[in-house]
Amino acid sequence: MQIRARLSMSADGYVTTPNGWPALTADPAFVSGQSHGIREFLAGCEAALMGRTTFEPALTNSRWPWPDLDVFVLGSHRPAGTPDHVTTDSDPVRLLEKLRAANRGGDVHLIGGPRTIGTFHALGALDRLELVVLPMLFGGGMQLTPALSPETGLTFVSQRALPEGAVEIVYSCGEKREDLPVKPASQR
Repeated sequence: MQIRARLSMSADGYVTTPNGWPALTADPAFVSGQSHGIREFLAGCEAALMGRTTFEPALTNSRWPWPDLDVFVLGSHRPAGTPDHVTTDSDPVRLLEKLRAANRGGDVHLIGGPRTIGTFHALGALDRLELVVLPMLFGGGMQLTPALSPETGLTFVSQRALPEGAVEIVYSCGEKREDLPVKPASQR
């Protein structure tokens, strides 16, 4: 089992629009559940892990966003209307234990914003960071850091151009990286 965070970002580094919406929703080529490589990504996933802020809007959707995935939600309370098959817990360590106990060998899609991703990374539970870089500039919004520490060690795994004009970049998340140099390499 690998826990894989996949999120989109503008070419200038924002994971949300200035209005707070996920970056992907600003792309005119976006089609929910279909575009930007999401089908291929989800093919290897058996579960979705997210925070309550990401989960709650799904309760009023006309269709359940995760029909083929087990759903685990980190939140201080179980929102009204949460289906019985959804597992919730206010403690990320306990929720991670429940997730691992239920796992049948598939991967986990870690959905959410930087805070949720940072929470599970701090527990050593983030295996992959998958970024979809959109051909757009926002000039503002929320960045992935500082919630995900800049000291996160990233190792390149793969990249591919997506039909919508975006680029997917996949990194494995390792231990802490070395400190950034005080001087540029050309001056050492």
